[in-house]
Amino acid sequence: MPKQKTHKGARKRLGFTGRGKLLRRKGNINNFRRKKHRRSKGQIDEMMVVHPSLRRRLRKLLPYGR
Repeated sequence: MPKQKTHKGARKRLGFTGRGKLLRRKGNINNFRRKKHRRSKGQIDEMMVVHPSLRRRLRKLLPYGR
């Protein structure tokens, strides 16, 4: 049986926790940075766990992730 291919865009954008949960970056960081408070920009830098409804779709893009 042939190998499955990893989706390169998903590989660059998503990560895994030690327990196998998918992580993603938060949005709203690229535009209007001067208007945002320092605290809110710091919170945007943190990674966030992917919502359960999207998890199954994204796992197909990363077949060899945890």
